[in-house]
Amino acid sequence: MTLRVHSYESMGTYDGPGLRLVIFLQGCPFRCLYCANPDTIPYEGGTETPADEILQMAVRQKPFFGKRGGVTFSGGEPTVQAKALVPLVRQLHENGINVCLDSNGGVWNSDVEELLGLTDLVLLDVKEFNSARHQSLTGRSNEQTLRTAAWLEEHGKPFWLRYVLVPGYSDFEEDIRALGKHFGSGYRMIQRVEILPYHTLGVNKYESLGQEYKLKDVPHNTREQLAHAEALFKEYFDCVVLN
Repeated sequence: MTLRVHSYESMGTYDGPGLRLVIFLQGCPFRCLYCANPDTIPYEGGTETPADEILQMAVRQKPFFGKRGGVTFSGGEPTVQAKALVPLVRQLHENGINVCLDSNGGVWNSDVEELLGLTDLVLLDVKEFNSARHQSLTGRSNEQTLRTAAWLEEHGKPFWLRYVLVPGYSDFEEDIRALGKHFGSGYRMIQRVEILPYHTLGVNKYESLGQEYKLKDVPHNTREQLAHAEALFKEYFDCVVLN
């Protein structure tokens, strides 16, 4: 089995608990306007990498993971390569390595279901709760993302809820409240709610790819905007973190 790998990050601290080897996989069905890694979107990109090579890399780094760390598969959207990931995750577990999956939850098939069932923790990126605004922001509906969250809850799979706060696109109070009402009552598997401030770190990649960055006029969040969003989320969740 091989996987299309875009890049790696050793000693990552933002993509799951503890120190982690983060593996960014190639390919994504979403077209998020603020995507920081637009070069991960095409399915044909990346480097064909044997799964065993990734396994050995993780085993070598295992002494640094400690009790909480491990491997996180990100992207792109890692579930598009679920078929190849399933046996690799099993091998990682056989070597005592924790596995996280950073996913938009928008892909579903039998391989994805098996992958989610194996994963120790899912970092579920909910881009917007309002379906129309989600469509404008990502080019896709959020229906499958919400169904994925429901599946995780039903099957007792712990997950983190991640929400990027984009001024004028995903910072509407009514949408945050709707999300809070939906997830805040009855969802027991949510271990953490992360508010991720909007940033423009990927703008130079658009220039190098000859693509237009469509949110170039969107400012960064103000302290007041972040504080207001944090207060809203905390009305519904007791595990809110502002990154």
